Amino acid sequence: MPSKRERHTVLRRLIRDQDLHSQADVVHAFADEGITVHLATVSRDLTDIGAVKLRTSTGGSVYRLTEDAVDGPDTAQLDDTLRRFVVAVAASGNLAVLRTPPACAQPVARAIDVARVGGVIATVSGDDTVLVVAAEGYSGRELADEFAIRAGRAPEPDAGTTPRSASLRSVP
Repeated sequence: MPSKRERHTVLRRLIRDQDLHSQADVVHAFADEGITVHLATVSRDLTDIGAVKLRTSTGGSVYRLTEDAVDGPDTAQLDDTLRRFVVAVAASGNLAVLRTPPACAQPVARAIDVARVGGVIATVSGDDTVLVVAAEGYSGRELADEFAIRAGRAPEPDAGTTPRSASLRSVP
């Protein structure tokens, strides 16, 4: 039986190399490696290594490592995370708002935090939304445009081009 540390190393590799949809899939993947584990051990190990279950575009879910979002201030990994998870970007005042599929906001926020993106003082993630707070001297629009480009999306047109009165409607 491998040590906990060795098991964690194998588990990280399995999650990176395969789409594991359930803890039973993880047990079977370990078995293919010649390692026998119980579901309780898999559950603890998944928590220990920071694995999260993310919804796929087909509606299923797979385990991913939050550390895969980034493992240090590497902008290539940040860009990959943004391309994989960000589906829309908007701005409001000193905030950039990044939309993701359900359960994908946390890896995006972590990627931004770990990469120490200039002009960002904080991120707040929900289930499918990341709020990025701009530092003094930066605008939410500047950050939103940068994140949109990094995510492979075109920056949104400036929301200020439509007069506010034209976009407001009275509610009957």
